[in-house]
Amino acid sequence: MQSPPGLKTLLKNGLFAGRQSGASTVLVPGTGKSARKIKLEGCSARLKSCPDAGHPFQCKRVNRKWTARNLMWMVLLAAWVCPAYTQTFKGCECGKNPPGRPAERSMKPYAQEPEDMQPFSKFTKPYYQHYVDLVEYNGAARDIPVMKANDVDEVRIGFIGPLEDHPDAGLGKRMLNGAQMAVDEANATGGYGGRPFKLMLHNDSATWGASSNELVKMVYDEHDWAMFGSISGDTTHIALRVSLKAELPIVNSASTDPTIVETTIPWYFSVLQDDRTQGYTLARHVYTELGLKRVALLRVNDRYGRFGVGKFRDASRRLGHPVVIEQKFFPSDTDFSHQLKVIQESRVDGIVLWADEAKAAAILNQMRELGMKQRVFGSHRTLGPELVKLAGAAADGFQAVYPYNPNSTDSAWLAFQSRYEAKYHDQPDHFSALAYDQMQIVLRAICAAGLNRAMIRDALYGTTTYTGVTGPMQFDPNAKQIRQMYLGTVGNGRIEYRKTSMQREYARVDEDGVEYNGPRSWDGGGGSLRLAVFGPGAERLPESLQGWQLVRISSDLPWGKASSELVSAVYDKNVLAIVALDRASSHLAEQIGVKSLVPVVAVSSDHTLTSINIPWIFRLTEGTSVQQAVQTVVAAEQVAGPSRSKIRDELASGKTIAGVAFRTTGEPR
Repeated sequence: MQSPPGLKTLLKNGLFAGRQSGASTVLVPGTGKSARKIKLEGCSARLKSCPDAGHPFQCKRVNRKWTARNLMWMVLLAAWVCPAYTQTFKGCECGKNPPGRPAERSMKPYAQEPEDMQPFSKFTKPYYQHYVDLVEYNGAARDIPVMKANDVDEVRIGFIGPLEDHPDAGLGKRMLNGAQMAVDEANATGGYGGRPFKLMLHNDSATWGASSNELVKMVYDEHDWAMFGSISGDTTHIALRVSLKAELPIVNSASTDPTIVETTIPWYFSVLQDDRTQGYTLARHVYTELGLKRVALLRVNDRYGRFGVGKFRDASRRLGHPVVIEQKFFPSDTDFSHQLKVIQESRVDGIVLWADEAKAAAILNQMRELGMKQRVFGSHRTLGPELVKLAGAAADGFQAVYPYNPNSTDSAWLAFQSRYEAKYHDQPDHFSALAYDQMQIVLRAICAAGLNRAMIRDALYGTTTYTGVTGPMQFDPNAKQIRQMYLGTVGNGRIEYRKTSMQREYARVDEDGVEYNGPRSWDGGGGSLRLAVFGPGAERLPESLQGWQLVRISSDLPWGKASSELVSAVYDKNVLAIVALDRASSHLAEQIGVKSLVPVVAVSSDHTLTSINIPWIFRLTEGTSVQQAVQTVVAAEQVAGPSRSKIRDELASGKTIAGVAFRTTGEPR
C-alpha cells in the first residue's frame, strides 16, 4: 500500500481557504489531476467537491467510495491541524463579507484624559473638544473595483523600519520578526485565496529624504495594499502625508508620538499606547499613588525623548507639581555624570527617564556610583531583560510603564511565546509582540474587505476591540490603542507587572502583590523543628522527614476534629508551618494560617487560594510530592531561621527555593 504523504508535504501541497467562523478547508492531492477537499469543522472532517477553478489545483467531483487509506490520511491531517488551529491565522474570507463604512462614534474626553489632567480643567470647560469623533473618509476610493485573488500574484504589504545603519536597528528587526511571523502563519493557512501575503521591506534611515523615497515606492512601484511602520515619529508623520495623498492605510505598532493622530488623517491605525497615555499613567503613579513632589526629567535628545516627556511635564504641572529640572543627553552619550550631578543638586525625590534599556541601565549604575538614592521611573522603552542584565542590583526598585503584561499566563500569549522562540530562538519583546498583533489585525482587515484600500481602511476603523496575544485591546475613534497600561517593577533580578491606570482610583485589589505588615509571629527557638502535614492519608506518613518532626493530621476526619487538631498543632505543638496536601485541606489550613500567622504551603491547582490577598499562603502545583513540599519549607527555614514570619518572608522574596520561586501573592512563577 502506498504510504501517506508526510504532514509537511500535505501542508505544502494543500492550501487552506477557510472562513474565520471556525471552519477551514484544505486540498489534499489525489490521483491524477483530482484533488480532495477536506472541510475541517472543530476536529471532524468530511470530503466535498472542489469548485474553485482559480485554485492552483484542478479539481473535480470526488468519488465517494473512499478507501481505508484515504480515511487514514484524513484523520492524520485533521488530528495534526486542529490542535494548532485556534492559535494561528484562521483563514481568509477574501472580501466575501466587506464591513462597510464604520459606524459613527464618539469618545469623551479625548484620549480618556482624567479631569485633573485636562488643560485648564481647574478654571473652565472648553466649548468644543477636538479628536473625540470618528475620523471620517468621504473620498471615492471605495468605488474602485475590488480585485480578485486571481488578479494578483501576491498581496503586498509595505514594511518600513530601522533595519540597518540606524541606532534602533535592533528594535526594528524585532518588529519585523513579529510582523513576518504573522504573515508566515497566514500564508500557511492559504494566504489570500491561495495567493501569499508578502512583506515588502524598506529601511528607515536617519534621513528624511531617503525615508520619503521608500514610502513613495510602496505606493507607486509596489502597489502595496497597506503600509506598516515605523518606530520613529518623524518617518511616521511623512508616511501619514503619503497615505493621505495615495489613500493607503498605514498601521503602526511602535511609534508613541501623540501628535500623529492629531492630524485627522483618516488612514492611520495603531496598537501601542502613545506618550499621552504613558505620561499621564506615570504621573498618576508618581504623584498620586506615591506622593512624590519634586521630580526631575532625564531624557534622550531626539524626537522620541522630546515629545515623550511633554505629556508627563503637562500632567505634573496640572497636578500641582511642576517638573523641577529637565536634563537631556545625546543618543551617543555614555557618561551621564554631569546631568546626574545637576539633578542631585536640585534636591529631587524622583527621576523620570525617557530613553532605551541600555541607556537606562547605564544611568542607574552611575547613580549608584554617585550614591544617589532617588526613586527612578521610566517610559516603556526603558524596561526589559536587557535593563535587568546590564544594571543588576542597581535596577532594584526601578519602575516603568509597559503596554501589556509579559508575565501573563494566558494560553494565547504562552503559545505565541513558544512559536516565536522556536522560530527566532529569542524571547519576544513588545516590539515583536505588538507587531504580531498589529499585523494580525491588518491581515484580517484585508481578508474581510477584499483588495480595495478604502474598504481595508473601513475594516480597520470599524475595529473597536480586539483580543491579541498581548491581551484585550480597545481603540478610540482615532483608531489608536487606549487600553490601560501595566507598571513594571524590578526586584531581585525579576520584573513584576501589575495593571495600572491614569485615572484616580479609589481601590485596587490583587494588583500590587501581597505584603505582611503586622507583628512578628512566634519564633521557634531551640528544640526540634515541627511541621504540620494536613491532608488525605497524612497519618500514613513517617513521623519525621528531612530532620523535621511531622505532626500528621488526616483530612479524612470530621472537619471539626481536623480543625481542632490543626489548632493544637499551631498553639500547643508550635509547628513552624503547615503543608496542605489537596484543595479542601488547603482552604481550611489557609483560614487557620491567617489567624495564627503561620505560613501554609498548599499542594493544589486552585488559584483562588492565592487571589484573596492573604500573605501566608504559597501554592505548589497539583502533583507535587509531599517530600518536595516539605523540602520547600526546610530550605526556607535554613536561610531564615526557625521563625514563622521570617520563613514567610523568605518564601515571598521571589528567590528560588528548593526549585520553586513564588510571587508575592503566593503563586509559583
